[in-house]
Amino acid sequence: MFKKSILASLFTLVLIFQGCSSEKTEDENNLVSANKYILTSIKNKQLIVIQEKDGFRLEGAKGKVVIFDIFATWCPPCRKAAAHLSSLQKKYKDNLIVIGITIEDNINNKKLEDFRKTYKANYILVNSNRNRPLADKIVNSLKLGDRYPIPVMALYKDGKYITHYIGSIEEEFVQSDIKRALKL
Repeated sequence: MFKKSILASLFTLVLIFQGCSSEKTEDENNLVSANKYILTSIKNKQLIVIQEKDGFRLEGAKGKVVIFDIFATWCPPCRKAAAHLSSLQKKYKDNLIVIGITIEDNINNKKLEDFRKTYKANYILVNSNRNRPLADKIVNSLKLGDRYPIPVMALYKDGKYITHYIGSIEEEFVQSDIKRALKL
C-alpha cells in the first residue's frame, strides 16, 4: 500500500512539473493574446494587428486607412486586385496601408516575392503562421462564413470598420471609400 502511495505521489509530481515547463512552442511564442496578431512581412518587418470592439487596428497607423487584402497567389481575381491596390497605395501613400494576407499555408517568401513582382503588388505582403487565424477572424467578424470566397478586402480606420468587398472590385469604388474615410 505504501509503495502505491509513493508511486502515485511521484506520478503526480511529474505531471505538475511537466506542465510547468519553460519550453514554449512556436505558436505559444507568437500568441501574445487572443486579440493580438504579430505578422511578419516578406521583408522581415513585424506588424501588430489588434482586434478591437469595432474592428481591427494596425499598431502605429493612427489616422490611416488600413486595407486587409485576404488573398491567394493562385486566385485570378486576387491577381487582378494587386495592381489596383498598388495604385491606391501609391495615390494615398501617407494615409493608406495595404496589407496582403495570404491564406496559403506553408508558402515561402520567394513565391510571394514572385507574386509581388509579376502582379505589381507593391504593398506589404505578410507571411507567417498568424495569417490564417487573422484572416479567419476578420472574415468571421464580417459574417462571411467559414468557407469564404477570395479576395476579401476589409477597410478599417483606427480600429473602426469602414466597409469590405468580396471578389473582384473596381478601383474607383475602393478609392471612393478611402476618400470618405479620410474626409477628402
